[in-house]
Formats: sequence, structure tokens, C-alpha cells
Amino acid sequence: MSVQSTSEYVLELKNITKRFPGVLALDNVQLQLRAGEVHVLLGENGAGKSTLIKVITGAYLLDEGQVYLDGEPVTIKSPLDSQAMGIGVVYQEFNLMPHLTVAENIFMGKEPMKMKKMGLLDKSTMEKESKKYLEMVGASLDPNTKVGTCGVAVQQLVEIAKALAANARILILDEPTAVLTNEEITKLFEVVQRLKKQNVAVIYISHRLEEIREIGDRITVLRDGTYVETVDVDQASFDKDYLIRLMVGRSIDNQFPKAQVSIGSELLRVEHLHSKGKVEDVSFTLHAGEILGVAGLVGAGRTETAKIIFGADSDATGDIYVEGKKVSIKSPLDAIRNKIGFAPEDRKTEGLMQGMSITDNVIATCFQKVRKAGVRSTSMCNRLVQGLVKDLRIVTPEITQQVRKLSGGNQQKVVLAKWIASDSKIVILDEPTRGIDVGAKVEVYQLMSELVEKGYGIIMISSELPELLAMSDRILVMYEHKLQGELQRREATQEKILKLASGGVL
Repeated sequence: MSVQSTSEYVLELKNITKRFPGVLALDNVQLQLRAGEVHVLLGENGAGKSTLIKVITGAYLLDEGQVYLDGEPVTIKSPLDSQAMGIGVVYQEFNLMPHLTVAENIFMGKEPMKMKKMGLLDKSTMEKESKKYLEMVGASLDPNTKVGTCGVAVQQLVEIAKALAANARILILDEPTAVLTNEEITKLFEVVQRLKKQNVAVIYISHRLEEIREIGDRITVLRDGTYVETVDVDQASFDKDYLIRLMVGRSIDNQFPKAQVSIGSELLRVEHLHSKGKVEDVSFTLHAGEILGVAGLVGAGRTETAKIIFGADSDATGDIYVEGKKVSIKSPLDAIRNKIGFAPEDRKTEGLMQGMSITDNVIATCFQKVRKAGVRSTSMCNRLVQGLVKDLRIVTPEITQQVRKLSGGNQQKVVLAKWIASDSKIVILDEPTRGIDVGAKVEVYQLMSELVEKGYGIIMISSELPELLAMSDRILVMYEHKLQGELQRREATQEKILKLASGGVL
């Protein structure tokens, strides 16, 4: 894996500048990467991290500056160039073929052949070599397994093995823990430590400040497309507030702006919700002005419960009451009619129409509001959406902007705008801050506080214990499809939540 060189750095970026029409995306950015280190790339959404990675991997051509490998200047014109130079990348959205085997994915495009003129695939060699690379990442996996049958964590290891099979000595991991459980994160960190010992250099992109202390050696911070500072993790003494100041250019005095609101009347009551193998006998209430947190391990039934309430589980049974009145919710349309909104965990595929504009996404839930004589009124649409963009502080050049071009935080705000526009009073937020940076998280928390001040009731499903503890008025804890316990804000602790989430009792 290692290459002899007199240079201190296996990869060095000097004065990297990248322009797009009307936008200076990167402005004289620096980065130095040593063999066998984990170098964390930190910054808010829009800081330039993704653009920099695309320059390194050849997806974008730089406009100014120089890339050095082992001290020698190189030109990276395409992803094939970067791969040939030993640079691998694992994106959040994997580049795997689900219908092919693990071995076929690992060696895609570089399959070992026997009797090349005949075009015969050497399957035995491919399987043998695949096992070697899978062992390097600690994956006990049959190379003949179809990738589509593997879980997310295993697919991620296949992606890393695929990069190593392409002789990657520089590996870029883009938000690698975003969809992993705590146990899977621990496994991933073990893999990264193993790669360090093999002298692989890792660029690690993450929004999760708590991970950095455990996995990182050094941190480079970008802000608004510019280089801010590089610090050793030890030298930072792990001061999260200092890193936040570097990221956002200001202090965030209150990371959890929780409004103190008097809890009002009952908005929602669910009784004996059940869906075979998903949810068993779940009952609870939600009140106006309340943020009801829902905790639990992956597979505990949290999202499944939300989908029943939103009418997205046709096999479910149980009773639902809205403002004291029993209602029948058999579809999402029924839920919307009863003032219930749902912001799903996967906002990109389930919560938004990525190729459509902010306007089209927002009015999708309230078309009746913007009709005039039965026809969509452009002026009414514009007034409604422009007002929401202003109120929710959505950063966009125009309301006709496609939502796929917005940052994660702004996309989440569009999801909220959609339900505010529909006059929902009950809003279910499933992992509302997943994959967004610390500054955007604070803005989402602020918007949640503003909603409950107006009498909304919010159900917040989250795997982030600090935000559950800080933002919730009550916390429900689920275990194996059932409610295991309920904690009031004043009594809730991480230890109690984890005990209940693991099947314990208090």
C-alpha cells in the first residue's frame, strides 16, 4: 500500500480554486495528507467540502492551484485518472450494483480473465482476491452473496474493499456514519484503524463533532469555500465550541434553542396501534405546544409507528384521535386532511421531489389553497412560498430553484414549509437533523421552537440523544416494536434512555 517518497505528504493541495458561473466555490484552499492518518474535513453545508473532494477525484477540473502526490505535481482530469493514482472514494450514496455479487462489484471494470482472447472470466481468482480484500476490512462475507441482499453497513465495507482492490492508498469517506447504528459505527472505526496500520491515508468527512475525537488525527476546517485552519485533534483538547466557531465564523451560544411553552390541550391520541412484525400495542398522546421525543434502537418500531399515524401502512390497526375526535386514517391524504404532516428520515427520496422547484414541493400538500377558478394561481403560489421562504430562512436565489440544489439544512426547511402550508398542526419529524451541519441543526431546532410556540405539536424521532434530551418535553422509548417506557424531561438521562432502549426497566 505504501509508496517510497521523500515528501512528508502523500497528498498535498495548494491554493485550490474552483469557479462556477457567478460562484467562487473554492478560494485558495490548502490540504496536506500524511500516509496512515485520518484527516477530518470539517465545515458547514456549502463550505466547499464536496467540491474539494470532486477536484481530488477528478469529477471537477480545478481552475487554479496544484495537486501533489508524494511531492510530485499531478494533473487529475477524470475519475479514472484519480483511481489510477491510488485515490478511492466512498460516497454516502453507494456506487454498487445490487443484482451483482460482492466479488463482481469489488472487481467491476477490472475483472480477472483467463484466456483473454476468449473473454472468459476467472471466477475462482476473483473470489479468492475478493476474500483477501474483504478480510482487510474485517468483513466475513461470502463473495458470491448478492449485494442487494446486504445491509447498509456491509455494503459500505464492500465499497471500501472495492477501493482497496483498485490499489487505493488514499481513501475518502464521505459522511460514512450517517446511516449506521452505533454498533456499526464502532465496526467502521475498527476498519479505519486497520487501514491506518496498512498506511492508507484517509480523508474523513463528517458533521458529527463527537466522532472526531475518536477517529481523527488532524482536522482541516473550511468555511464559505476558504481554508480556515488545520489543527491536531490533541491540540484542540477537544473543544467543540472552538471547532464550531471555526466552522461558522461565530459562537453558537445556545446549540439547543428550546422554547419554554405551556403545554396545551390534547392534539393527538393513538390507542393500541398494531402492525404485524412492526408495531405492537402502542398508545400515547401529544399536546399543543409539546415536543414529544421518540427514542429507540434501529428496528425498534419508531418509524413504523409514524407511518401508521400518517396512513402509510395499510395493514395497521388501532385508533387515532385528533383534537378528541376519532378519525379514520387509511392513507397519507387522510392524514393531511386531519392536519398531520410527516417529514420522513430519507427526505431526499421520500420527503421531497428533488427535480422540482421549491414552489412545486411546497404546494404539493395544499393545492386547494392556491387555486383560482379551479386553476393554479401563480401569484397566490408566489405569495405563499415567498412568505414561507422568508419565515423559515430558506437560503435560495429564487423559489423556482430545484430542491436538489439546496443544502441538506435548507431541504429540511422546505419539508417543514410543506406542512406549514398545509395547515398541519401535528408534525412528525423522523431524524430531522440527520446529515446536516451544526449551524443548520440550530436553525431546525429554532424552527421547531417557533412552531410549538404557535400551538403545533411535534413528534421527534431521533437517534441523537443530546437533541432528544435538550428539545423534548417528554420522551417515549421503544424496544422490539413496543413502548418500553416514558420519561418526563426533568427525569430523562442518556443512561435511562439507553437502558429502556435495550429492554431494561427503571
